[in-house]
Formats: sequence, C-alpha cells, structure tokens
Amino acid sequence: MTTPPPQPALRADARRNYERLVSAAREVFAARGVDVPMDDIARHAGVGNATLYRRFPTREALLQAVHRDQIEALYARSQELLAARSPDEGLATWLRELVMQGSTSRSLATALVIALRDEGSDVSWCRETMYAAAAALLDRAQQADTIRTDVTVGQVLKLVNAVAFVTEGESDSEQQADQLLAVVMDGLRHRHRPWTM
Repeated sequence: MTTPPPQPALRADARRNYERLVSAAREVFAARGVDVPMDDIARHAGVGNATLYRRFPTREALLQAVHRDQIEALYARSQELLAARSPDEGLATWLRELVMQGSTSRSLATALVIALRDEGSDVSWCRETMYAAAAALLDRAQQADTIRTDVTVGQVLKLVNAVAFVTEGESDSEQQADQLLAVVMDGLRHRHRPWTM
C-alpha cells in the first residue's frame, strides 16, 4: 500500500481543530455532498474560515483527510481476504464492502471515481491504494482460474464504482447494489470466449 501523506504534528488545540474540521466535513459531505461550500464546513465545525484553509488549502486535501481511515480500512480488509478459502468469494466480498462505502455515503462514490482517475490529484494515494488492494485479490482469483483473465483491475474498479454511483442515496441501496454486484461477478466468472466486435 502506498503511504498517505503524513498528518502534521500539531499542538493540542490545533489537533482539536483538525479533528473538528474532519468530523464536520464527514457529516456535511454525507448530508449534502462533496460540493458543499467550504465555508459551510467551517461554520459546522465552529471554527473560522482561516483555520479551515490553513489546515486544508484545497477541497481535495479535506476529502483526503475524511477518506483516510476508510481507505486504510478497506486496504486492511483486502489483506485479510487474501486468505479466504475461495479466491473469487474473497474478491466479491471486498468489492461489496467497497460499494457499500460508496453507495451509503453521499458523493463518496463520485469522489473515489475522481481519485481513481486523476493520478495527479492530492488524493492519488487513494487511487494507488485501491488499485493495490483490488489487484492482489483479482490476481489471486485469476491465478486460481475462477475469474476470467481478460479483465484488468481498472475495469473491475470502474464497474463497482459505477454500481456505487447509481445506487448511492437510494432507499434500498444495499439491495440494489447486491443485485448489480451479483451480475458483475457472474460476468467476471464467465467461462466462455470473450465477446468481441
């Protein structure tokens, strides 16, 4: 896993402000989406705009802080699932957990798509970490000949991020995501000759 940019060493009061801002951003992003004005996040945290921009000069930097724990947890989970008895079920379990994070958190899926696409962004560590986690699980399943070998990790992540995006915020998002993921996994396990134009 790539290491996320280190968190700065802060005095106790600065650390409290940092944590208040990250907590406020998580709540506001979940309720209103990631395009909410940054000033609204500062107000929700009970700090001044200058404090917000000193800690997080860009929206991407704030998104990175909000998603840091989620991404690290997903990576750790991928390492656990490498020991799953069934390689394709290990992959399916991790993809479902990735989708659940996206489809139940407003605009997280969109933010992850941006991170996965933009190698030059401040959240490129997110892209690299998700690729590393998915690649290890996909490679294991392909080596076991339970998942077709003509798909790439980038294609798989695009598929599951699409599932997260279209089910995000739906009242039955978990059920819809499970159904769509079942279709994705059926396609990944398809043993016939790949379709071509």
